[in-house]
Amino acid sequence: MSKNKLSRKDFLSYSALMGVTSLVGSSTILSSCKEKGPVYIPLKQAGEYYVPVLSDKADDGKELKAGVIGCGGRGSGAIVDLLNAANGIKVIALGDTFADRLNGLREYLKKDHNQEVPEENCFVGFDAYKKVIDSGVDMVVIATPPVFRPVHFQYATEKGVHSFLEKPIAVDAKGYRTIMATAKQAKAKNLSVVTGTQRHHQRPYVEAFQKIQEGYIGEITGGNVYWNQGMLWYRDRQPNWTDTEWMIRDWVNWKWLSGDHIVEQHVHNIDVFLWMSGLKPVKATGFGARHRRVTGDQYDMFSVDFEMENGIHMHSMCRQINGCSNNVSEFIQGTKGSWSSEGVIKDLAGNVIWKYDDEAAKEQFQQHNPYVLEHVDWVNHIRKGEAHDEATECAISCLAGVMGREAAYAGSTITWDEISKSSQDYLGDFKQELGKQDMDKCVVMVPGK
Repeated sequence: MSKNKLSRKDFLSYSALMGVTSLVGSSTILSSCKEKGPVYIPLKQAGEYYVPVLSDKADDGKELKAGVIGCGGRGSGAIVDLLNAANGIKVIALGDTFADRLNGLREYLKKDHNQEVPEENCFVGFDAYKKVIDSGVDMVVIATPPVFRPVHFQYATEKGVHSFLEKPIAVDAKGYRTIMATAKQAKAKNLSVVTGTQRHHQRPYVEAFQKIQEGYIGEITGGNVYWNQGMLWYRDRQPNWTDTEWMIRDWVNWKWLSGDHIVEQHVHNIDVFLWMSGLKPVKATGFGARHRRVTGDQYDMFSVDFEMENGIHMHSMCRQINGCSNNVSEFIQGTKGSWSSEGVIKDLAGNVIWKYDDEAAKEQFQQHNPYVLEHVDWVNHIRKGEAHDEATECAISCLAGVMGREAAYAGSTITWDEISKSSQDYLGDFKQELGKQDMDKCVVMVPGK
């Protein structure tokens, strides 16, 4: 029985959309404060950074055949977002480890979206991903538990299939290296790859990104990122479940499957700082602990200091404990001012010099859901025949989370060189079969040991 203390999807949607909805890719800049007075020195020149064109719906074009690997909540949500993002999408294949999850999505697509997936294209088991990709799809939504995503992306790229990768796209060093190498191959094959870091397609975030690149806050000197919320869902073990089945059905609580919540969830906030600043962390020092988690082997909380390549620092904080203060946000400080995810830029005196104009955006656009808009961008690149790579940037953000996790687990400072070259391989530590596992590998880490 599922004990859902707080719906992750509801919390994510609420937190991500609360007070921030953005304009992107238009010649009209929506802001409540007119640009006048100060002369800003850009961090980067226009054309040196990517800004998506976020129309309400993708351009029409050839019919695209889509498949889904991982038919749980996120896979189901992602394929519906894709159907809402574009016309001419036909879902032709589904794959999952469990038949009940697959059948649930198949019935829903038929009933609510008039998409009937043929029986012969419904695949169950650990090799279902290959069968989906080999079924004749043009594009695939990869939303299995995160540890499997690098291998699934690698196979899709080998077969010339465009990928949407739900985040996180790597939970360990080997997965990171697989993603980085595969992203290069995908680009060489002119494939479009989009990841589930949806703030890159959230109108207020993207407009703020542009303003920061234009120099509105000056040189970046540091920042803080947070994802503090209540406990996520978990599932009690049922008598007929094997070790593997229980862990996969309860995947968000097991570090080998999810990467722990600093990687699985907090990667969104870490990614915002890396994206906005254009910087990469070189070392991490942190701590964390487990107090009230019910299943799995993860921590409940992390606090990590990241030192960036130019010497500035970013503080990362995440917690999943009921009854505590919630905070899902980002803050970046610069030499001339600051930006916060409330959608405002302030000067050093605290005066608002730019604010995202939500009302003007509502007048110009109908679609404001970043989960849909990321698929608009994906389809547009595919139909234009343009290569697009979000996997590289997302992989760096994921490994930053892994570095912070390992620093907290060990109680030691971990460098980027150490973690990127590490032999850590969570997928290789467990059997890819629905049977017994060595559960002694699933231990809560103790700093200092």
